Amino acid sequence: MWYLCVFYHRLLDYRKPEFESLADLFGAFGDKRSSDFNTQDKVLQWRLPKHHHPDSPFHFVHLPSEDVARKIANRSILVKGIYELWGEGNDFEELEEAVKSYPDERKLPYLEYESTFKITVDSFGKALSLQEQNERIQGLSYIPFKGRVNLKNPDHNFWLMETDENETNNGLPPVVKRRIFFGREIGGADRKLIPMYQLKTRNYLGPTAMDAEMAFLMANQAQAAPGKLVYDPFVGTGSILVSAAHFGAMTMGADIDIRVVRDGRGPDCNVWSNFKQYGLPMPIGLLRADNNLPPWRPGLKEVFDGIICDPPYGVRAGGRKSGGRKLLKGIVSPYTVPDDKRADHIPSTAAYTLVECVHDLLDLAARMLVMGGRLVFFYPVLREDGSVETHFPEHPCFKLVATSEQMLSSRYSRVLLTMVKTSLYTEELALAARIKHLEFRENHLKWLENGNLHSSVFSPADAESGDSKVSKESKLKYRGKYV
Repeated sequence: MWYLCVFYHRLLDYRKPEFESLADLFGAFGDKRSSDFNTQDKVLQWRLPKHHHPDSPFHFVHLPSEDVARKIANRSILVKGIYELWGEGNDFEELEEAVKSYPDERKLPYLEYESTFKITVDSFGKALSLQEQNERIQGLSYIPFKGRVNLKNPDHNFWLMETDENETNNGLPPVVKRRIFFGREIGGADRKLIPMYQLKTRNYLGPTAMDAEMAFLMANQAQAAPGKLVYDPFVGTGSILVSAAHFGAMTMGADIDIRVVRDGRGPDCNVWSNFKQYGLPMPIGLLRADNNLPPWRPGLKEVFDGIICDPPYGVRAGGRKSGGRKLLKGIVSPYTVPDDKRADHIPSTAAYTLVECVHDLLDLAARMLVMGGRLVFFYPVLREDGSVETHFPEHPCFKLVATSEQMLSSRYSRVLLTMVKTSLYTEELALAARIKHLEFRENHLKWLENGNLHSSVFSPADAESGDSKVSKESKLKYRGKYV
């Protein structure tokens, strides 16, 4: 059945990927079987209303049942509501004709005496006064409502929505004609989650803590749900795992910085206290681990249902791996930690390029994800002359199912990549992945190969003058847009 889906007008590139991930989670494409990972066409049918731009918040989507539609709407972060459309038109006369022609067997069960209802008037591209809203509600007198009005907790919520009828700037190209919709609400997003989990009220934060809204989107892309185990190999202060735990998933994380996962800023300000703050189940474990040298025993495979992470780009935080052994004075051999200092010893690290980091991440996911498990991570792309580098990392065990771009400045964007494991991990596929990685590293842009995104966004202030000798004391100048 076709339903009207109304999105929030934000993060436009993330709307459909999140929706389709949740549709897959709630069974819109049938049962998940291992034989279906390569053959099943998991694509929803979408269409636009008349005269609407693709960036419009209004879309029609075909779903197998109202139950699936309700589950998607109630779980989504970017879906404002999903509606059973009773009628639409370019004006109120056309809308009235469409509503009257809608089958009575679909309308009458929601218009009975015993039921309560509420009518909400909404608009996109303009604001309606309270008087205008009341006039539009009174204009629906041709619908035979028999129940009682209940504004707080109605049995059925009906929506009258319209777009702007003029060419004022509403964030989209001008619509030729306005469109009016009337329908019954199936479900809607709980946007109260965003202020509840906002970073400014969180106990423990770091410079790379993931925004709450984006963390929930990533958890939806990974299909976090009760009974699933989600892993973040760059856990930091745990923002991504908090969102996964909210949706009922078991969580586990790792970070190379032992001070983050062990100490935080004290017994009441650490990763664990973030979970206590929201009353969420604690992670089953937080490891001090190196993504370049994972701690898993040989032969251990298919443990996690999802891996969600934000690998270090090198702008706010650079990637680190084990290395840079300390030496004692007068000793050339590798440094050995004395027994009396082992408890508080912090292992030394070396630079970890982004290309190498992503290769290790894909190898870890190929080995440790279950079949059909999802890998969701951000990947930066450099903009040159308005174009975007779209050569993403690949692995023969995975199928790329969604890419969602978020422009951060005039110089670069980050893209949320969602991959699904479609093949079992074997040594032959691991070798093929290594070959792909070498080709990718050789052909990719130099700034990404060196893992030095920072130098692509910042440059010394004197660099633009043509002077090749730049003083070390030169102040860095931001070459992008402040966002």
